[in-house]
Amino acid sequence: MASHSGLAAALAAIVGPARVGTGVTLAPFTTFRVGGPADYFVEVRSVEELRAVLDAARAAGAPVTPLGGGSNVLIADAGVRGVVVRLRLMDLAQPASKVVRASAGVTMNGLVRWTIGRGLAGLEAWAGTPGTVGGAICGNAHYGGRNIGELVTRAQLMTRAGDVAEVTGEAMEFAYDRSRLQRTRELLVWAEFRAAPGVPDALRAVARASLAHRKRTQPLDVPSAGCVFQNPDPARDRVPAGLPASAGALVDRAGLKGHRIGGATISAAHGNFIVNDGQATAADIRILIETARRAVRDRFGVELRDEVVRIGEF
Repeated sequence: MASHSGLAAALAAIVGPARVGTGVTLAPFTTFRVGGPADYFVEVRSVEELRAVLDAARAAGAPVTPLGGGSNVLIADAGVRGVVVRLRLMDLAQPASKVVRASAGVTMNGLVRWTIGRGLAGLEAWAGTPGTVGGAICGNAHYGGRNIGELVTRAQLMTRAGDVAEVTGEAMEFAYDRSRLQRTRELLVWAEFRAAPGVPDALRAVARASLAHRKRTQPLDVPSAGCVFQNPDPARDRVPAGLPASAGALVDRAGLKGHRIGGATISAAHGNFIVNDGQATAADIRILIETARRAVRDRFGVELRDEVVRIGEF
């Protein structure tokens, strides 16, 4: 890898020194509020900047880790080696009457507000979804029995070599908590969503109902990363008869609600959420995840799979 100062200077030449840092603590950039330092931290605001940063990192032999809104991730206390790229691609547009285009750095809540304000229906139920469009597409965010990928008609992707291509929604390989981005390591530039005409007041009512449901069922007032585990597949995971195919319910029935390790606690409001009391470390959270996984396996014979993505050196 190039020298510390050499790569930092190369990145600063691309985006300006104000948007480059070394040894930047990542905790403030995550919804868990935990995580150690990035060797290099750079904020990119255009496709051209992103391509140039990827080129500079590749020339220096430095790995690149994208970071959007910081939800659904657990960053190690030891931090992340190489370059962490905070994607701040923020464009919103309506390229056709029933199409909305959002860049990767747009927050999901910002996208919902934008569509409602323009009387465009389809995304209003996603009000309260944490993170950015890029993260939601990468993990095929789900809510209320629907996946965000169901609304995606087209996307523009960038390879780690800087090549850009447009693909159809079908080519995104969407599945439960999955997209092709996890396989190819491509980066989302923008996604287009199917929309329809709607009445703003009616759309706002749906958004408010969605937010109210989240507030009733999720611990939104304390730092968390959203759901820790994927819900099991009833057939493949052999969930015992009479039990719901719900990770939160299984953790609850295993007696783990309220269980604490260090500053991390399994939420009393939702068994699939781990919350940070302000003093938790990533190690506390990781141990608590494994404790819950083991308890559910021992009690019910179900192996829970992670939904939260671990980043860095654990």
